[in-house]
Formats: sequence, structure tokens, C-alpha cells
Amino acid sequence: MKKLSKYFVCGLLVMFVLAGCAKQPTDDMNAAQKALEDLKAAGGEKYIPEESKKVADALAAAQEEIKTQDGKFFITRSYDKAKQMLAQVIADSEKVKGEVAAKKEEAKNNAMAALEAAKASLKEAAALLAKAPMGKGSRADIEALKGDLKGLEDGMPELEQLMGQEDYLAVIDKAKAIQEKADAVSNQVKEAMQKVKGK
Repeated sequence: MKKLSKYFVCGLLVMFVLAGCAKQPTDDMNAAQKALEDLKAAGGEKYIPEESKKVADALAAAQEEIKTQDGKFFITRSYDKAKQMLAQVIADSEKVKGEVAAKKEEAKNNAMAALEAAKASLKEAAALLAKAPMGKGSRADIEALKGDLKGLEDGMPELEQLMGQEDYLAVIDKAKAIQEKADAVSNQVKEAMQKVKGK
């Protein structure tokens, strides 16, 4: 009986040692979550959304692997695969974060170009409006176009503010919209001038 209880105690000790070896990779998980948060803070979701989503999905898969191992009997538990997955999440986060800087610089240059193009279109539209023929029926149309142009010009400070906040993608979208509307004003004035010339 003493021999049996000796084996039982030894067996329990071995089980506890094994259970101690298969601990959740909490530090690895925290490091992977921080790496993903750093990637988001760098602008990963905005500038490289697909790659950033892959990293987030890989972290979710690692968390699932940990849950799977948590559900196993402690002797058969192994977090090795989860640790490898978490290490890959950290490596991928760093890689994508490095690519964000280049994408952000590219977006900044595109935003500056879009802003300049919008300013040029506004300037051209204003110059054409100043020369617009003021006929009997066109006065109201010209006043309406001036109002449209003023509205577009009033939107420019917001673009400058967005540039300061490094929201380059929003600048590109809004600047293109302003440019298109300013070009439309210019085209309307040009058409009116052509009609007057044709008379």
C-alpha cells in the first residue's frame, strides 16, 4: 500500500511539473497586442489596410489557439504553436509598420499636389468669372457661380488644417472634389463666353 501511494505522489508531482511547463504565453500575448496597437497608432489601418488586417487576423488566430489549448487536459496542453504564432504577429507588425512610413510620405506628396491643383483651379475660375460677360440674362447665373466659388474657397482652410493633422487621404479626396467643382465653374464661364462671341 505504501508503494502504491508513493507512486501516486510521484505521479502527481510529475503532473504538476508538466502543468507548470504548459503555462499561457501571457508575456508573448501582451507583446503581440502592443505591436498591433503600435501599428494602428502609426496609421497602418489607414495607409496599409489589407496588411494590417492580416496582422490583426493572425493575432485573433493565436488567441484562438490559446483557447483551444486552455480547453485541453493540462498534461496534453502545449502553447508552443501559439508562441510561434504570436512571434510571427510581432515580426509582421514591425514589417508593416516600416512600410507605413513610406506610404504615408507618398500620401503626403499626393495631398500636397492635390491641394496645389485645387488652388490653381480656384484661381483660374476666379479669373474667368472676373471676365465673364454680364448680359441681361446672365447676371443671376454669374452671381450664383460666384457664390459656388466662394463656398469652395471657404473650404480651403479645412484642407490646410487636415494637412497639419497629417490626414493626407482626406485632403486628397476633398481637394479633388474642390478642383472638380472649380473646373465646372470655369467650364460654365467659358461656355458663356463662347455664346457671347458667337453672337
